Amino acid sequence: MKYVIYVFFITTMVLVNVPAQQIQSDNGDGTYTNPIIYSDFPDPDVIRVDSAYYMVSTTMFIFPGVTILKSYDLVNWEYCSNAVQRMDFSPCYNLDGCNRYAHGQWATSLKYHNGTYYLLFITLDEGGFLCSAKKPEGPWEIKKLPRGFYDPGLFFDDDGKIYVAHGYSTINITELDTNFVAKSTDAIVFTGDIRSGLEGTHVYKIHGYYYLYCTYGGGDGFQVALRSKNIYGPYEEKIVIRDNGNLGTGIHQGALIETQSGEWWSVIFQDGGAFGRFPTLQPVTWQDDWPMVGVNGKGVVTYTKPNVGRVYPVTVLPTSDEFSSTKLGMQWGWNHNPDSTKWSLTQNPGYLRLSTAKVVSNFNDACNTLTQRMFAFHSALRTTPTTATMKIEVDSMHDGDVGGLAVFQNPYAYIGIKKTNGIKYVIMVNNGIARDSAQVTASIVYLRASAYYSTSSTSFFYSLNNQSFTKLGNDLSMQFNLSIFTGNKFCLFNYATITAGGYVDVDWFRTNEGIQTTAVPQEHDKSRSFELRQNFPNPFNPSTTIHYQLAHSGRVELKVFDLFGREVATLVNDYKPVGSYNVQLSDITTQLSSGVYYYLLNAGNSFQSKKMIYIK
Repeated sequence: MKYVIYVFFITTMVLVNVPAQQIQSDNGDGTYTNPIIYSDFPDPDVIRVDSAYYMVSTTMFIFPGVTILKSYDLVNWEYCSNAVQRMDFSPCYNLDGCNRYAHGQWATSLKYHNGTYYLLFITLDEGGFLCSAKKPEGPWEIKKLPRGFYDPGLFFDDDGKIYVAHGYSTINITELDTNFVAKSTDAIVFTGDIRSGLEGTHVYKIHGYYYLYCTYGGGDGFQVALRSKNIYGPYEEKIVIRDNGNLGTGIHQGALIETQSGEWWSVIFQDGGAFGRFPTLQPVTWQDDWPMVGVNGKGVVTYTKPNVGRVYPVTVLPTSDEFSSTKLGMQWGWNHNPDSTKWSLTQNPGYLRLSTAKVVSNFNDACNTLTQRMFAFHSALRTTPTTATMKIEVDSMHDGDVGGLAVFQNPYAYIGIKKTNGIKYVIMVNNGIARDSAQVTASIVYLRASAYYSTSSTSFFYSLNNQSFTKLGNDLSMQFNLSIFTGNKFCLFNYATITAGGYVDVDWFRTNEGIQTTAVPQEHDKSRSFELRQNFPNPFNPSTTIHYQLAHSGRVELKVFDLFGREVATLVNDYKPVGSYNVQLSDITTQLSSGVYYYLLNAGNSFQSKKMIYIK
């Protein structure tokens, strides 16, 4: 049935207070810009359960860790849970004479099967672990497995069998029993033949094929798919994307996801330098039963959001914290296991109290260092620094105590207060070397770190009034060093070098103060309401005009139905910004019979319908 619809956009888009620097991926106009999270969430695995999507990433030695995010549109994410609260399988996780920097939890496989969520991961030193929960929010149970599987890809087949794909360069398939213990020997099914380093395998069964979705990793990494009609092979191999994208690094290692509408996408990361490894969202098209990623072999930067049936609000992962709750926000994680007796949100309500836990000689060995990821901005120039400012009360420090704000990787640097012979000094340390200091007498000090994504450098400042800040020391040249293997993090810390027992109270931690970074809201005009007006003229012949008004931007459908509920025409099926619209119904009327028809406007959670009469 052919018809012509004339749509007149009779008002301009309502302007919103768009920030100079955008921290979220959603552009508020039906598009998104990669990365979908401009922060360190590497090795993503993503699944859909009903209308919700869940992502897990690598956190290594940070606890609570094994972070799970939740989304309803693959673009806007929120914290769901941290599945592993602490690792009590080695004293090294307590920084007890050893550490797990660059080790700990790696490349987790996330699955949902028969009402249970599963996380399968390896630690290089302790072996394999399985976490399970009835809800992704937890609580999660963790158990150690008899053996580990490198970069595991857990898979529940439709015949009830359980498999795991795993390996580096050589990919193996191993059948598991219901306790997730190997019940067969490893079967080598493919050896990487493009170059070494084939890893990060995820397993899918689609269109009658078993797919092993793998990466040849590294800064110039790329993604391949292996496919076979039998899970044990033989497998064919095809590069599905090999592109360095907008960040100049390879788009690789991630997951395949099908939306409710039947679209296919890949959440797949890209190295972002000192800030870490960032998840991107790439469209997937099936060509000759191969999942080709991106568009014409290239990763997309700004692109139309997935069709998930409705428009969801823009979200931004939290960073700032006033410490007004009795629980830490899920953005925080401790550097290795914390000593829970040496920190508190209740001893001085409204403050985070950090007591020194043990005497150490350097920052790397300090217990109870509280960390969180850095977030870069979606900006053409990327020249705006990501800033962190803390307000710290320091009168209860002991001699030799050092407490403050750090940027941690290898190298690290910090600005903090050090108490020496009863005198307080604000000190800047860069890679273990004290670069500058200044004596202070104040009980309250404000410390700031400004990290520049564009130059991988961080400057450090202090203030006694939170208005004028003085730079101290030299800049840290941030790196992404494999000896740590996570992106640089902001850290709140307090450690003792002489005697334990002192403490600091952190009033608040705020990011990007003075920088306009409020998330772009979904367009909304409070002066407008959602409205569908009566068509005019009515009755009509040969044409009529339907007017509707939107208070929110989003996907809009306007359809015509006959009295039996049969769809006669789709007049609008598109993303529309806030505004008023006229739709003229004309040419299809020659194919209509005289009678009563209904037109239905659907915009998000809002519906309205009207009756119209056509007289032939």
